[in-house]
This record gives sequence, C-alpha cells and structure tokens, in this order.
Amino acid sequence: MIRVLTTITRSEEKNDCTMAKYFGASFGFGIGGLLLLAALAASMVVLPLMLPPLPPPPLVLMFFPVGIMAALMFLAFSPAEAVGNAVSHTV
Repeated sequence: MIRVLTTITRSEEKNDCTMAKYFGASFGFGIGGLLLLAALAASMVVLPLMLPPLPPPPLVLMFFPVGIMAALMFLAFSPAEAVGNAVSHTV
C-alpha cells in the first residue's frame, strides 16, 4: 500500500493524468454519463406532462421535510461540547 502511494505521489509531479491509471477511472463525465444526464433531464420535463395528476400527499408527510430542516438547524446552532477546552486570551 505504501509503495502504491509513493508511486502515485511521484507520478503526480510528472503528469496529473497518470492517477487514472492506478485507480482505473477517468476524470470528468464521459459521453455515456452526459447522455444519461440528458435523458434524466428530458424525462423530468416530459413525464409530468404525460402522467395523470396525483392527489396531494397526507399532511403528516408534508411536515417530514420541515422536521428534518428543524433538526438540522438545531444541530447547526447548538453549542459544541467543549468541557475540557479552556482558552485564555492574553494581550
């Protein structure tokens, strides 16, 4: 494992594209990926026009994304547990 990592870091200095040899992947989207994304975008435009209208979901399901957003906001604004980390400012 270490030998592979050192080989990659040495070859990075010479050419950035050589990492694709080691990992077996190319960077960016290929023609197949672009065609798949174009087909997905076209289906999102065409299918709602062809399918019959659906009834609205129950009210409980409407609050599910709102609950997730509230939980994420609570976690974002809650203070971190920093019991043993005392910081003193000196001038």
